[in-house]
Amino acid sequence: MSRHYHIVTFGCQMNRADSERMAGVLDDLGWQAVADENQADLILYNTCTIRDNAEQKVYSYLGRQAKRKHQNPGLTLVVAGCVAQQEGERLLRRVPELDVVMGPQYANRLADLLAQVEQGQQVVATEAIDILEDITKPRRDSRVSAWVNVIYGCNEHCTYCVVPQVRGKEQSRQPEAIKQEIISLAEQGYKEITLLGQNIDAYGRDLGTRPDGRYRMTLTDLLYHIHDVGGIERIRFVTSHPRYFTERLIQACAALPQVCEHFHIPFQSGDNGILRAMQRGYTREKYSQIISKIRHYLPDAAISADAIVGFPGETEAQFTQTLDLVAEIGFDQLNTAAYSPRPGTPAAKWDNQIPDEVKQDRLQRLNHLVAQVAAQRSQRYQGRVEEILIEGVNPKDPTQGMGRTRTNRLTFVAGETQVGRLVPVAITEVRAFSLTGMPVTSLSGAGQVG
Repeated sequence: MSRHYHIVTFGCQMNRADSERMAGVLDDLGWQAVADENQADLILYNTCTIRDNAEQKVYSYLGRQAKRKHQNPGLTLVVAGCVAQQEGERLLRRVPELDVVMGPQYANRLADLLAQVEQGQQVVATEAIDILEDITKPRRDSRVSAWVNVIYGCNEHCTYCVVPQVRGKEQSRQPEAIKQEIISLAEQGYKEITLLGQNIDAYGRDLGTRPDGRYRMTLTDLLYHIHDVGGIERIRFVTSHPRYFTERLIQACAALPQVCEHFHIPFQSGDNGILRAMQRGYTREKYSQIISKIRHYLPDAAISADAIVGFPGETEAQFTQTLDLVAEIGFDQLNTAAYSPRPGTPAAKWDNQIPDEVKQDRLQRLNHLVAQVAAQRSQRYQGRVEEILIEGVNPKDPTQGMGRTRTNRLTFVAGETQVGRLVPVAITEVRAFSLTGMPVTSLSGAGQVG
């Protein structure tokens, strides 16, 4: 008799990659995925604790399934990810129906934890461990683009962030293991890979040094190491930290044709006083210099970032510095959030918290500016021919394919729905965060049409 599972994923790309790996473990154990969680014999919530609303949503989901378990005692409930790591046994006290509480570092060990459940145990796996090299095959959501973890954890000490507590210390994978995974993906027909790390610029710092004291392997070295894998047309990487983002890395991105012209570099605040309070380790001026260097080597590159408003003590003048930086840089996309105090972080204990109504007002004003700036940045695509990797079909219009430019702009393509194709597309409509276009016969006219 077949057993069915359902995974719900909250949060970042790291969580999505972890969910794919855990789905691969369940597939290897003979479980089958189902779209309806109410038809599942095992439900796994892979959780995020970066924002309070994401955490509360998890508890809402759990409450519904805990009630269901009273009617169906054979239902297995698993909470994985950052909330699990943060709450540990407190989760069991709050939701005693749970079978497994497991931190992110245990994603590859799911089979062992489920074996303990079958022996009648309730399992809490949140102790710090070394992450095992992944020998399972993830059940990937895409047939075109794949996540590849290169470094786990984070050693930074940002005063607002809970990630180092819940994802542990930095652990870099060996470059050969990474390359072998990418070779396997190419053999399966994948065209694009995204290298993942909570702080990807830190890759290799824990792999030792050369005799001259330099790191044996850096992210720049890794890009050169994997770049010659045949069949991979595009390489991306996230998430970068301004403290470690080097000119040598930018030069590599300009020199290696498979590396896409898109950089995601969170700045969080445009005010130096707030950046110091956040313990980010750079200044607004340093951030602006990084973007200037990127645009020197790659003038058309897209820049995206993350920003927080309403950090403890933020004045109106300091918030205005963030608005000024957004206008100055001209971001293609910006992920914005109102500051959310997280348990166990220094900033959560400070007595200069900003009222929610002030945070929401600032967030609304920032989002308005972001949309204006993104719309301006989109104008440069009008009339150009862009290479689009078709990733799927527009759910609102089945006659249109859907994919992204090398600069990561979502693009709808009329009449082209063959997933996995790289298509030259003449852009006919531009919007703040997406484009529409028509296929053309060759890329020989890349640039302006006409």
